[in-house]
Amino acid sequence: KSANPQWREQFDFHYFSDRKDMLDIEVWRKDNKKHEELLGTCHVDITALPTKQTNCLELPLEKHPGSLLMLIAVAPCTGVSISDLCVCPLGDPNERQQIAQRYCIKNSFRDIKDIGFLQVKVLKAVDLMAADFSGKSDPFCVLELGNDMLQTHTVYKNLNPEWNKVFTFPIKDIHDVLEVTVFDEDGDKPPDFLGKVAIPLLSV
Repeated sequence: KSANPQWREQFDFHYFSDRKDMLDIEVWRKDNKKHEELLGTCHVDITALPTKQTNCLELPLEKHPGSLLMLIAVAPCTGVSISDLCVCPLGDPNERQQIAQRYCIKNSFRDIKDIGFLQVKVLKAVDLMAADFSGKSDPFCVLELGNDMLQTHTVYKNLNPEWNKVFTFPIKDIHDVLEVTVFDEDGDKPPDFLGKVAIPLLSV
């Protein structure tokens, strides 16, 4: 019951500079559990923002009265990456040697926050459920570890998709659980759930 709400929420997204992504924002009004109404949308071109600083933006809502006040900071991603299987970062013996030295016992207390990192190779899925009328699905895979979320591209009309992507996450808590979820892309509608697996880091 407010026309001037204050949320004071922070969200972290991984943005890679080779992509031309827009940040899409929607404001909704909820009367009860069943009725929702869109109060407006706005868009931010991330590539146009200065990096390594906090940008204060007042964004007018399109085709609706009102505006959003936001703080957006674009900073380099550290330790988080997506790469193709053919250029797997840990495939280089020299890099493996550097990592072994970085985490050896004598360097344990050099950087207390640097617990380590997790590298996940997402190869393929087999015999997925058909979510479309055509008897096929448009699957993509989402990986979540703590506050980090990365995803593969979508393989269209396929129940046995091959992604062949390598994901690297910095580990912030050894008790975290890696959650891998497969969804069916459904155009403008929310994606359909196709399956999920949870892997505690302590089991790796």
